[in-house]
Amino acid sequence: MQTRSLVLIALFTAIIVVLGLIPPIMLGFFPVPIHAQSLGALLAGVVLGARGGTLSVLLLLVLVAIGLPVLAGGRGGLAVFVGPTAGYLFGHLPAAFIAGWVADQVSKRQLNGWKIFGGFFLGAVLGVVVQHVFGVLWLILYVGLAPSDALIGDLVFVPGDLVKAAIAAYAGQFIAQNFGARTRVA
Repeated sequence: MQTRSLVLIALFTAIIVVLGLIPPIMLGFFPVPIHAQSLGALLAGVVLGARGGTLSVLLLLVLVAIGLPVLAGGRGGLAVFVGPTAGYLFGHLPAAFIAGWVADQVSKRQLNGWKIFGGFFLGAVLGVVVQHVFGVLWLILYVGLAPSDALIGDLVFVPGDLVKAAIAAYAGQFIAQNFGARTRVA
């Protein structure tokens, strides 16, 4: 892997960490807070592609596992992987991959303008859907929430996550139109 690719992966991991500095919003009725870090996973996927986005999120998970407080609210360590937010955290990986894979396909078609935004937005929305599936399944299977409670509680995140998908798509469009495919990780 080229040095440039490693730098881009580390940069987007750092972006995800910085987004974790924004204080999470705790909800009294649901065990998962609203936070900005899922935007970073979508950005990594859309901008770096499937491989680079997934590696950025994987690096984040390694940093969490070794105990660095890089998640929203200053959390880190192995306990995070068995808490109520673990499903959403694990969902970052396939979300970045899917958003990146769709972005890669859009980039191959050399679209521009609203077409590239639409393709990137579709990829980011699919990533959000997969992340929500992971989160809801975790809440049902491991936390013990009733399926209806997990689904209804998860709906709180949908409007914000659609905004995050739009931001990721716009950033991806801007970078693709101004810098070309140079941001893809080889």
